[in-house]
This record gives sequence, structure tokens and C-alpha cells, in this order.
Amino acid sequence: MGSKEKVMQNRYVVVLAAGQGTRMKSKLFKVMHPVMGRPMVGHVVNAAIDADASEVITITGHGAEVVRDYLGDKSQYVFQEEQLGTAHAVMQAKDLLEGKEGTTLVLSGDTPLLRAETLQQLMAFHEEEEAKATILTALADDPFGYGRVIRTEDGLVSKVVEEKDASEDEKKVREINTGTYCFDNQALFQALEKVDNDNAQGEYYLPDVLEILKNDHEKVGAFQLDNMDEALGVNNRVALAEASRIMRERINEQHMTNGVSIIDPNSTYIEIDVEIARDTVVEPNTYIKGRTTIGEDAFIGLGSVISDSQLADGVEIKQSVIEESIIGKNSDVGPNSHLRTGSVLGESVHIGNYVEVKKSTIGNLSKAGHHTYIGDAEIGVDVNVGCGVVVANYNGITKNKTIIGDNSFIGSNATLVAPVEVGANSFVAAGSTITKEVPASALGIARARQENKEGFHERFFEKK
Repeated sequence: MGSKEKVMQNRYVVVLAAGQGTRMKSKLFKVMHPVMGRPMVGHVVNAAIDADASEVITITGHGAEVVRDYLGDKSQYVFQEEQLGTAHAVMQAKDLLEGKEGTTLVLSGDTPLLRAETLQQLMAFHEEEEAKATILTALADDPFGYGRVIRTEDGLVSKVVEEKDASEDEKKVREINTGTYCFDNQALFQALEKVDNDNAQGEYYLPDVLEILKNDHEKVGAFQLDNMDEALGVNNRVALAEASRIMRERINEQHMTNGVSIIDPNSTYIEIDVEIARDTVVEPNTYIKGRTTIGEDAFIGLGSVISDSQLADGVEIKQSVIEESIIGKNSDVGPNSHLRTGSVLGESVHIGNYVEVKKSTIGNLSKAGHHTYIGDAEIGVDVNVGCGVVVANYNGITKNKTIIGDNSFIGSNATLVAPVEVGANSFVAAGSTITKEVPASALGIARARQENKEGFHERFFEKK
């Protein structure tokens, strides 16, 4: 019964996200750099929330407004005026946490690969062991440069020693400190009061809390990760690329486990918020971004890019770009076409090769086979749009709308100059430039009458 009560105690998370990240060499603040479609700090805070945190407190500094705007009400915020070390950063949460009973988890905002399950296991271990502090550790194949975790015979932490201070025997230890910690909340803030900055950098370091607790004869434990990849901290672009690679592999594996066929996972990029239903096939060199959803039995062909779009069951995309669009069941797009923001295709719509659609609605069964531009249009059911058709929506000042009724036929190389309406069951002759309404069931012709000049070839060359 006692252990169950411990599991249910309050759990607080402090996310350290104040640093500039100078090694990133970027105008963008470090924790806002994306890893497979989500800023690093977003991965960390989401993992904390999924691990059933009672409160999440994000320590902000550089880029505070950007971080707050992104995270919104997922977190509380404390601003760190000066960045004086990790212990100083955690101390900023004193007014929100001091005196509360429970477990406090301290995470770095640049560790995007930590899983919620891992954080839950760490906190449960910490509470079951009744430790005052628990370090998240990992086994490194090459531990050079990491702080080594030295354990006692009974498995508790004796000390954490940095590379420069380690003896030869201690340097052989492969268990390293990942920089993620669990604390008894009250013990943490009592110990933080004792941390000093008597070091070369003049900063207040969180690992010093461990030494203070040890000196007070408190229990300090360690929980070892199964996979060191989770602990990767991102300090430069090289590490950012590595984190993205690991996250990409993790995401692709989850989709394949759920019944999606990914032909070549090594060349397929699917961001973290994408949802794909079973029996969909994704070919190589594709990038699926943002909050895209794809239904069952869809086909995403070689070299396609899809962002923030909704694709229904049976949709087929071939070598095309889809942006913030909606595509109905059994419709197909491509190859080499582009649906721009605001495009909505009904069911069984065919968009062929080299077609651009922008902010337009196209009804069920309609077709635009090739080399066509459709902008700001409302196209009805079972409309045929011929080759080379241009819906001219922009007059240089405003964008205007074109309406094409059901069952209409727009001949090749026609230009519809908006604003204009073509009625249902009507025809537009090939090569026409339509500038006024075509009534329902009518034929619209707007082109010069053909005239043939006999003997022109001979007269032309006589003049030359």
C-alpha cells in the first residue's frame, strides 16, 4: 500500500530552457530548433506531460517570449535574468515549488529523445527507493568527456566525477551521468541554498546538490537507461542532425509497427505529429510534415512532400507537393503537381501532371489532367478541365473568384478571367478567353475567327 501512495504523490518537472546555445551558431534559440517537426523544448515538455507531471515549470531566458508563445498553457514559466549555472536555474522555481511535498524531475530543454515511459520509470524507481536524489545514467561505449557515476557495493551513488578529475580506474567506468535528475522536492530546495560558485566558471552547478545530500547522509540512487540514445543532449548542428536521425528511425518504426509500409525507412522523413492509417504505402525520398493525416490504403509516391494536409482513404500522390490541403477518398494527384494552401478536392478527383491548384474547391469526379493552373476557383461535380487551362485569378491588385458549375467541359488552352461564372452543363471552346458569364447549358466561344490566306508561302519568300 505504501508504494502505491508514493506513486500517486505529486510530481513536478523543471525544464531548463534559458540558454542561448552559442555553439548552434544560430539566430534561433537553441531549444527552439526542431527535431522532426517539433522544437526540442516541445519534445521535452510533451514527454513530461505524458509522464503524468502535476506541474511543469519552464525556466526561460534567451528567447523567453518565443518559448512561451510556442508552449502556451502546457507550462508555467520563470524568467532567469542571468544564466549562472544549472543550480541557479532550478533555484528560479523556488517561489513555485519550495516547501511542497513530492518528486521533482529536472530536465534539460535540449534532450528531445527522452521518452515519457523512461521518465515514469525513473520517478517510480526514485520513489520506491525512497532516495533524496536519483541520477538518470547510461552505459557509454566511449565515456570520454562524460561525468562518471561511481557506485558503492550496494548500488547507491558514491559520487559523480568529471573526466578531468577522474582517476585512471574511474575513467574506465562506462556508466555516465546524463544530466537528468529526480529529487525529493523539499530536500532539493534545502540543498540548493548550500550550493556555491567556488569554481573556475563562477557558476552554481546542480550536480553539487548530490554531494551536499551525500554529506548529509542522504540516499542518492541511479537509474540506468536501456538505450543511451535517449540521453543525447543537443549543443551543435551535428548533434541536432543525430537527434533527428534517431527520432526519424523511432517514428518510422512506430508507423511500420502500426501497419504502414515504408519501402525505405532510411530515406523517408515523417514528422512526429503525422498520423497514417494501415495499409498505406510510402515510397522513398518522401517528406511528410506537420499535422498531416493520411487514411488507409493510400499511396505516397517517390519524392512527394506533404505538409499539414488531410488525405482520405485510397488517395494516391505521385511526385507532388501538397500544402495545407484536403483530399477526398480515392482521388489522385501527380506526377509533378502542386496543391497550394487552401485546396480542397472531393472524392475521385483526378489532378494529373504539372497542375497547380491554389485555394480552390474541386468537386467529386472532376478532372484536370495536365498543364493547368486553378486559382481561387469553385469547381463543381464531374467537370473536365482541359490541357493548358488557366484560371486567371489575379488582376495585379486583387484575387478574384471563378465558379464552374457541375458537368461542365472547359476546352484546352482556355483562359477564364476572374471574376467569372461558367454555368452547369456548359462548354467552353478550346482556345477561348472567357471574360463574362457562360450561362448553363451554353457553349462559350471567345476567339478570333480563323482565316486562311492562300498562296502565302510564295508571296512571303518573293518579298524576302
